[in-house]
Amino acid sequence: MNSIYKYLISMLFLAVLGSACSTTPTGRAQLTLKSEAVLAQEGARQMAIIRAQAPLVQDRATIDFVACVADAIVGSLDGKAAEMYWELAIVNQPDINAFVMPGGKIVVKAGILSVTENQHQLAAVIGHEVAHVTAHHANERASRGELTNYGVEVLAYILGGGYYNQTQGAYSALATASTLGLSNPFSRMQETEADVIGLEYMARAGFDPRESVELWKNMNKKAETKIPEFMSTHPSGDTRIESLIAQYPKVLALYNEAKAAGREPNCSL
Repeated sequence: MNSIYKYLISMLFLAVLGSACSTTPTGRAQLTLKSEAVLAQEGARQMAIIRAQAPLVQDRATIDFVACVADAIVGSLDGKAAEMYWELAIVNQPDINAFVMPGGKIVVKAGILSVTENQHQLAAVIGHEVAHVTAHHANERASRGELTNYGVEVLAYILGGGYYNQTQGAYSALATASTLGLSNPFSRMQETEADVIGLEYMARAGFDPRESVELWKNMNKKAETKIPEFMSTHPSGDTRIESLIAQYPKVLALYNEAKAAGREPNCSL
C-alpha cells in the first residue's frame, strides 16, 4: 500500500477518533460533530424564511387546535428541552407532513389534519417531531453524513486506483451501497427512536398513546404508493405499528399517571 493510501486511511481513522459522542433520551450513544448552537441558528433562519414566504394557515380555530396540542407536548418536557424557545408554524398546504428543525422549530402542514382524527393523533405527530429535536437527530444526521461521505471518498479513491473515471465509478457504487446499507437504516433507526420518545412525551402530556396506532392505520390507508422498506428512510407503517404496540406497557403507565395528576388536554377543532 503506497503512502497516499495510508495517509487517506489514517485521516479517516482520525476523523472517527476525534468525533464527539452523546446519548439520546433512550440512552443510545450517538455521534455529534456539529455545534448545537450553530444548527439552532440555522433552524431559526429557515423558520424565518418559512414565516415570510410560505402560505400560513389563517384560520384561528386550526391555529388554536395545533398550538394547544404542541403546547401540551412541550409542557411535558424537562431540563434543557423545556428551556428551549419552541416555535410553531402551520403551513396551508395539502401535504400530509410535519417536520422539525434544530432549535425547536416545528412546522406542520395543514394536510396532516386530514389523517389526524383527534387531539391524541395529532399529539403523536408532534410528539414524534419534538423527539427529533431532543434526541439531536439533526446533529447526528449531519455528522453521520459528513463522516460517511468522507469514508466513501477514501474507499472510492482506493478501489478506483486514483484515476478519475475509475474512481467516479467506484464512488457511485459505494455511494449507492452507503445509502442502502448505512444512511437509510440509520434514518429508520432515528425515526423509530422518535416514535418511542414521542410516544412517551404524548403520554406524559395526557394524550392517549394508543391513538398513535390509529394514526398509522390512517396513514396506511392514505398511502398512494408503497416502496420496499429497505429502500426507504422511514419504517413501513406496519413496522411502526408493531413497534408502537410494543411500547404500550410503559407508555400507558405514564398516561395513567398524567391523568391522575390532572393532565388532560382539551384541544378540539
